[in-house]
Amino acid sequence: MTIELADVSVTSPGRNFVTLKIVTSDGVVGWGDATLNGRELSVASYLRDHVASTLIGRDEDRIEDTWQYLYRGPYWRRGPVTMAAIAAVDMALWDIKAKKAGVPLYQLLGGASRDGIRAYCHASGTDYAALRDAITGYVEQGFTAVRVQTGVPGLGQIYGVASNAPGARYDYEPAKRAADGGAATAPVEEVWDTAKYRAHMPGVFESIRHDFGAELRILHDGHHRLSPIEAAGFAKDIEPYRLFWLEDCTPGEDQSALRLVRQHSTTPLAIGEVFNTVYDYQTLITERLIDFVRSAVTHTGGITAMRKLLDFAAIYGIRSGIHGPTDISPVGMAAALHLDLAIHNFGIQEYMPHSATTLDVFRTSYTFDRGFLHPGETPGLGVELDEEAAASFAYTAAYLPVNRLTDGTVHDW
Repeated sequence: MTIELADVSVTSPGRNFVTLKIVTSDGVVGWGDATLNGRELSVASYLRDHVASTLIGRDEDRIEDTWQYLYRGPYWRRGPVTMAAIAAVDMALWDIKAKKAGVPLYQLLGGASRDGIRAYCHASGTDYAALRDAITGYVEQGFTAVRVQTGVPGLGQIYGVASNAPGARYDYEPAKRAADGGAATAPVEEVWDTAKYRAHMPGVFESIRHDFGAELRILHDGHHRLSPIEAAGFAKDIEPYRLFWLEDCTPGEDQSALRLVRQHSTTPLAIGEVFNTVYDYQTLITERLIDFVRSAVTHTGGITAMRKLLDFAAIYGIRSGIHGPTDISPVGMAAALHLDLAIHNFGIQEYMPHSATTLDVFRTSYTFDRGFLHPGETPGLGVELDEEAAASFAYTAAYLPVNRLTDGTVHDW
């Protein structure tokens, strides 16, 4: 058999998603996620204009060869657009291979290494009372791990914090459309003050420990906003509250910067959601400067590349924490879950439930029960795109925010 069709769908059931469809000459369909939040059309164009035609006639079973062809062949390597496009092709080919074998994908990755996949949720509030209510709601659902983000006194809207409106803790989406729901023309701008943040957050963690005890796994995302020395001090300040991890405490492009944080603190570190290849992690892994790999399967070259990255991390005792917000489509989430179930060095899986509207378009077989996920037993990835439903949701431009310091300097968001 060979690849007969490669087609790209851009749909917006609540938010924008880019999905690749590959069809073989005997009619087997595979799906891949190519969503890049706020830059979706760049990946759609890459796939439509530069990749799709090169796939026609290729043997769909030669997944590794196709991966290398798409990575090495164009000469211009790496980067989020390229790696998301490669990931979509890779996922779709693995979906096809597992469907042809009649098994869920994880069986082709070595079978299950665990019975379920521990998930963490996103709890937030503009103040501690709202945050406490959100955490309580998630604990009641069975979550044993919660990422916590809260408003900072003296600042307005900041990353990771939903409004206090009923149900808002479940549907936080940072990519903003226009006020009337139409296409955005520019990002909103938020204001940041590191000193206020550092003064406020330790007390939040202390209150969480007091209210929820020692067993709740607490995660927190610094979202790249601290300098290395600020991150080192912050990680040391919060040691008494025993976080499960501190994520993206400082920009990771300079891998050596994490040495400073590691020298001053034993707080576990997670990093990598903006990374795209194993090379972004090389120093971090070999020097054991992090504890968790945070890349998304969608943005890191797919299942083939992510499995190699996680096997590399395993040699150094570093575990997975695969990126899984709602800007990863259900197809990308399913790919993550199959890897989570199969690998030995699994750590935890980020989980933001998609909206009912999204799930009307993407039909899934994965399940959540009392804090644990499972990809299901449907052959392949276990997700199918309803193309007719998808066609009714037109792409609508949305942008992630831009951040500025209080003096107006552009800062990491």
